[in-house]
Amino acid sequence: MKLNCCKNRKLIKETEQTVELLKVIAEENRLRILCILKGGEQCVCNIIENIGLSQSLVSHHLKKLKDAGLVKDNKKGFWVHYSLTKKGERIANIKFN
Repeated sequence: MKLNCCKNRKLIKETEQTVELLKVIAEENRLRILCILKGGEQCVCNIIENIGLSQSLVSHHLKKLKDAGLVKDNKKGFWVHYSLTKKGERIANIKFN
């Protein structure tokens, strides 16, 4: 049996994108950040406080989520506020159990 998903360039690209997205959301703290953002836009300072990680580590996770198209940022004064994108909302609302 031939598998078209292994030969079709479009399907290969889609599979690679899915793998990269799963790598991003497979990290527990990133899932926790998505959960926090389900409640609406949050200042990075609130995310740091609620997740209990250092500012640099939270920023690293937020960058990964942003690069994956799951969160967007909005600079307000000294702080950056984050919220879910439509794609992020879909991921954050998946029930895994």
